[in-house]
Amino acid sequence: MLEEKLGCPVFPVHRLDRETSGLMVFATDRAEAARLSALIAGRSGFSKEYLCAVEGLPDPPEGEMRDLLFFDRRQNRSFVVASERKGVKEAALSYEVLRSAADPASGRQLSLVKVRLHTGRTHQIRVQFASRGMPLAGDRRYGSKLSCPTALLSCSLSFPDREGNMLSFTAEMPEGSPWDLFG
Repeated sequence: MLEEKLGCPVFPVHRLDRETSGLMVFATDRAEAARLSALIAGRSGFSKEYLCAVEGLPDPPEGEMRDLLFFDRRQNRSFVVASERKGVKEAALSYEVLRSAADPASGRQLSLVKVRLHTGRTHQIRVQFASRGMPLAGDRRYGSKLSCPTALLSCSLSFPDREGNMLSFTAEMPEGSPWDLFG
């Protein structure tokens, strides 16, 4: 659809889980897609932040999560594991609780959390919070009991253009449950 609208080839630079909404970067030529992909892979110059609503209240309200993750392709699911083995990768993120509120429908406490990825593993944010008993609201795959879309938004992206000028983009928080609790 994007190629049709722009009238040229389009190359995705990174991925988002199907359940995730928000910002994504596309390039209109292979060279730029390769340059931006290299920035992401090298973890230098490309910054991604997410907003998520988790069930519960992270303690401490600001910190870092480091885990070993294993992605099982057959189940299309990631798991936190205790030790390294084939297919296990380190996952790291930092987070900050922005607000907390009670969901009137379920009575559960939800927290709006800003997340900055330091690695980009499959379902990383979802599994790291769920493994600590705080699944993302609506994320049934990782244990949420709430009936709403998975509350994960790619909200901020920044990276340098070809000349080195920093480009920054932000997305508005969506409307609807559970986002309306934090508006």
